Amino acid sequence: MTTIPAPMSAPIPASTTPAPTSRASKGELTRRAILDAAVARFGRDGYRATSVADIARAAGVGGTVPYAYFANKEALFLAAVDEDAAAVIHQALSGVLSEPGMPDWRDTLLDALLGAVDRHPLARRLLAGLEPEVTARVLEIPALTDLRRVCAERLAVDQAAGAVRPDVDPDTMADGIVAIVMSLLMSVVQLGLGATGPYAGSVAAVLEAALEPTPGDAARPPAAHRSAAPHQGGTP
Repeated sequence: MTTIPAPMSAPIPASTTPAPTSRASKGELTRRAILDAAVARFGRDGYRATSVADIARAAGVGGTVPYAYFANKEALFLAAVDEDAAAVIHQALSGVLSEPGMPDWRDTLLDALLGAVDRHPLARRLLAGLEPEVTARVLEIPALTDLRRVCAERLAVDQAAGAVRPDVDPDTMADGIVAIVMSLLMSVVQLGLGATGPYAGSVAAVLEAALEPTPGDAARPPAAHRSAAPHQGGTP
């Protein structure tokens, strides 16, 4: 697979890069430094073994400065988790779903996420179950909204091209695909490819059976039309 990197804007020459002069811009830079340090320290040492003072030192700010931006250690940790998870998902999206001609994007999405997770220790800790207080929050990570949306858009494109059944709702199927992919991702991180690899073909077969068109699908109305049509008598 040829990975197409996300488009990058042209760099601004150093001589024209404005210095942060306003209090707001300096504050944003300070917040970013604290959040970056939190992602690194929590990813390396975990929640319990990391203090806010550790993060402040790593960010080069005073020990109480993080509390100006985050209410407490838990709020800083959750912000760091969301930040690192968003980086994982966006990297995977740029490597897979940004390629419009890739027919097997559903099969390669998990591989792309695994590759991205390996570069993000905090997200990996969460998926590995090493932060049990927030493991249940995995499926509520804000960046998953972007993943669901992009998957739904790609399913709609495939549906229009005749590669996906016309009677399935792209949004509903995207929710299911993301749930399956995230469950598989956690399984691979926790159990290893040796234990989970033999089931990859079975999962692909389930998705194929749910999405691939069959000869009779041409006569079926699109999902949106069917759901909007009133029921004709009796129970639905």
